Amino acid sequence: MVAYSFKARFAEDIAEGRKRQTIRAHGKRRHARPGEAIQLYTAMRTKQCRKLLDTDPTCVAVTNIRSRVPRGMEPCQITYQGETRYVDDAFAQSDGFSTAEDFTRFWFATHGPGIFEGVLIEWAPA
Repeated sequence: MVAYSFKARFAEDIAEGRKRQTIRAHGKRRHARPGEAIQLYTAMRTKQCRKLLDTDPTCVAVTNIRSRVPRGMEPCQITYQGETRYVDDAFAQSDGFSTAEDFTRFWFATHGPGIFEGVLIEWAPA
């Protein structure tokens, strides 16, 4: 089973079922696979750690994703499912942001400008 930790700003949206996806970098550890239960936490590895859902959701999709984080405040551009497009409000909201601009600001502050490659992990309630 794979566990993911989220910043506090996403905890309520996950607990309420509004955020059902996350974008993660490729790394040393494997990511969830479709059909596998996943555990969602906030503040992992701290005294404030807490599990966000009583029942572990099920991973429904893992898709490679590439994001171009701009130097200015133009929207992030993403490539996934064979399509390249700018992040719109609908995509941003499904990832826990209020708008595409909020998404872009977060990605710029967290990752800086440039190319980010990873996976989009989606889940459904158990």
